[in-house]
Amino acid sequence: MTPNSPPTNTQAKNVVSVDFEDYYHVEAFSRQVNRQEWASFPSRIERNTHQVLDVLDAAGVSATFFMLGWAAERYPQIVREIVNRGHEAACHSYWHRLIYNLTPEEFRQDTILAKDTIEQASGVAVVGYRAPSFSIVERSWWAFEILAELGFQYDSSVFPIRHDTYGIPAAPRRPFEVDTPHGSIREYPMTTFRFGSNANLPVAGGGYLRLFPFFYTRFGVSRAAAEHVPVIAYIHPWEFDADQPRITGGSMKSRIRHYTNLAETKTRFTSLLRLVPFTSFREVMLTSKGEQDRTV
Repeated sequence: MTPNSPPTNTQAKNVVSVDFEDYYHVEAFSRQVNRQEWASFPSRIERNTHQVLDVLDAAGVSATFFMLGWAAERYPQIVREIVNRGHEAACHSYWHRLIYNLTPEEFRQDTILAKDTIEQASGVAVVGYRAPSFSIVERSWWAFEILAELGFQYDSSVFPIRHDTYGIPAAPRRPFEVDTPHGSIREYPMTTFRFGSNANLPVAGGGYLRLFPFFYTRFGVSRAAAEHVPVIAYIHPWEFDADQPRITGGSMKSRIRHYTNLAETKTRFTSLLRLVPFTSFREVMLTSKGEQDRTV
């Protein structure tokens, strides 16, 4: 199973998504923070998620929240509030481990646990998945078969760029279907645009929203729309928190990526939501069945 040529559909439906995790869950500091010690860190996830929810409410936008199972298990009250405020609950693994560092069976067990935990906390069926750190890459493409086996209908983990942690540069830039022995699963790749070269440039979320000036985001979203590429915006609650506890250690690169311009996130995310109409993956799936191209 590998990506084929980019699809040719022209209907771009834009999605806003939230990776529901706390500041100490991130891959950037996974060597400094032992997962068995997560519970000892002061949590900021409820406070920060309320900020995200309020921004979405003010914009009149429903979003998809890709939830870390570990966090959903410990903070079910905020999970229920997310759902009650009209947003979609989806899966972001249980332990936030890179898929390509797992065996297929380790990935299956993590995903089963996460899906069940999130469904118990939210009271709704979970049909969407996003890999930690977009870690569905060429060597972990096998994950699609397991996701389909477990009943997932869509994924949003493939990033068609070159990056030191993730990315499939040759992947289609528009939504496509992946066929597996357990049925097909729809992939919504993260947003890229092109300008002056054949290289795909990332836009519309996370560190890219914070690290680059907002005119880059505005330009990239405009280019993506002109190329009929859906805008898949994403954010983390911890990115709304400039006062979060600092984790000691980590590479300079990781610290720059994690801490730069945290104080600007709320303003920039609010501005991003005004650039194009956004909705959740749930709503896109309900209205676009049969519109996507296929890959094998």
